[in-house]
Amino acid sequence: MLANLRDLLQDAEERNYAVGSFSVANMEMVLGVIKAAEETRSPIILQIAEVRLNHSPLALIGPLMLAAAEEADVPVAVHLDHGTTLDCISQALDIGFTSVMFDGSHLPLEENIRITKQVVELAQDYDAAVEAEIGCVGGSEDGSVDIEMHCTSPEQAVRFAAETGVDALAIAIGNAHGNYKHEPVLRFDILEKVHESVDTPLVLHGGTGISPQDFIKCHQNGIKKINIATATFDSVEKSVREAYKNGKINGYYDLHTAEIAGAYENAKKHMEIFYSVGKAE
Repeated sequence: MLANLRDLLQDAEERNYAVGSFSVANMEMVLGVIKAAEETRSPIILQIAEVRLNHSPLALIGPLMLAAAEEADVPVAVHLDHGTTLDCISQALDIGFTSVMFDGSHLPLEENIRITKQVVELAQDYDAAVEAEIGCVGGSEDGSVDIEMHCTSPEQAVRFAAETGVDALAIAIGNAHGNYKHEPVLRFDILEKVHESVDTPLVLHGGTGISPQDFIKCHQNGIKKINIATATFDSVEKSVREAYKNGKINGYYDLHTAEIAGAYENAKKHMEIFYSVGKAE
């Protein structure tokens, strides 16, 4: 069933778990993630980042994601990740996405606040939720650039949340997009300060490569939405490679099945770590 991000995060706050937000690029990945959610009875978020739309046009992938959410028998929010332009954000809202992210983390604080407030006002007409980011998560969503990491200032987070009224706030605590070159050292001191000072549900980007123990500590300290992108893409590719290696690909539909399996296994694993299993009941 199609759900609003706002409602999912409120339930996660009340019942002490995190909602997995899984990036998808095609129908097979959507089917795999939905299969894992229904099997584990987990509420989830399907998302796609603006930077990925050259490969998966929003006018095509968006309605597919929405149809899958509506057909699912667990709550599924549909989210635009790392929106950088108002045109793209508006298109996602027109298509029916139930939440959008404006990523102004690269902008001066005043400019980030100003544009985020515009997005919040725009989304109100659709009853859609809004996520924004303060601080700067390292790397980049598509791996094309190596953005320098800047940890979130708790003081600025308080101001940003109060002035924008966003429904979810992504923060930087040593996390980075893409595959980590070494195990990340997360700044739980910063996370705890932000969590103590801000009522807004917090978001962790750059989830690939973070240990299960750190994931658990994150969602016990205010992180209620955890993005998983690279791990899903890697799992799908690995599943396909292994299927070819083991002689299991004898036509297109075997390839189709291998892609679904890769997305399914990765999503299910993370749902268990996030404690979201059974929370859709």
